[in-house]
Order: sequence, then structure tokens, then C-alpha cells
Amino acid sequence: MKSLLPLCLCASLLSACANAPTAVPDNRAFLTQETRLVLPAPTLAQPLYRQQLLSARTQRGGHQLLTVLEADGRQLTLVGLTPSGIRLFRVSYDGEAIRTEQLSSLLGGTTLPPVAQVLADVMLSYWPIQSWQPQLPRGWQLKDEGMVRRLRDPKGTLVSEIFYQDIAGEREPVRLVQHAFDYQLQMEKLAP
Repeated sequence: MKSLLPLCLCASLLSACANAPTAVPDNRAFLTQETRLVLPAPTLAQPLYRQQLLSARTQRGGHQLLTVLEADGRQLTLVGLTPSGIRLFRVSYDGEAIRTEQLSSLLGGTTLPPVAQVLADVMLSYWPIQSWQPQLPRGWQLKDEGMVRRLRDPKGTLVSEIFYQDIAGEREPVRLVQHAFDYQLQMEKLAP
């Protein structure tokens, strides 16, 4: 029994390290592998709360998770859970830094895009174009074309597409295709 105590203590410490929050020292995300930009402020005119079933598809396969998104006027928080409710990650953005808590042992080897990239995709889907325009590098274009939002680089190459549907009178993102990093996110809004 005494020999098990140090082993349990080590396991507890390793588990705590896996959950330790980390902060990206800035508030930037990648549009492509070569292009970074400062994310818009995390504030919206109206608070936002969404529970979604998110399905990610990459060249290496697919993964499904539940997400809870909350923008309260001060910061944006995104939490990812397994379909059975186990927390995989929590990412928050306050305009200054992106902070993540990740259960690396559960996410290791999965096909999910990086958590900070998912945060940028969420903001690209929900934040108004006016919030994004001053952040975009010179020559980049973000346009709403009916129920599709398209992001193009200065050469006109399509980088991202976000498809929307009218759900109960609200324009909701249902699919994001990220051409630069070659993945897709399907988003299904869940009842609160």
C-alpha cells in the first residue's frame, strides 16, 4: 500500500500538468500557413451563447465533439466536450491573449484542428464583417454572398467558406470549409 502512494501522487501531478492553462502571448491566428492576423475584439453587440455538435473532417479522418460557445461582452469562451460529456479543451480570448486548457492525453492523435484555429473559425463564422475588415491584411477580402461568407487572399484564391441556414429567424453557420488547411467543420446547433 505504501508503494502505491508515490505512484498515485505522480499520477495526480501529471494530470494537473495536462490541465494547466497556457496563454498564447498574443491575439493572433493563422489565415493560411504564411499569413497571420490579430483577431477582432471578442465583444459583440448582443451576448452570444451556443451549444453545438461539431464534426471535424481532415485528410486523416473525422472527429465529433460538443461545443459550448459564450461571448459575454468581455471575453469569448469555447469549451469542447466528448459526446459523452468529458471536457477536451477550454479556450478563452479576452482581446489580449488566447488561453487554452487542454486534456492532451485525450486529444493526442485526434484529427481536430488546433484549438486556437477553431476559435478563429468560430469568430469568422459569427462576428460581423465590420469587425474583421480592419484586421484583414492588405488585399484580403471577406464578403457575404447570400447565405455564404467567403474569405479570399489578395490573388483571389478562396481560403475559407462558411455556409449558413436560417434557423428560427437567425442566420446560423452550419458548415465551414477551410481550404488553406484542408479541413471542414459541420456545426449543428443544439437546444439550450
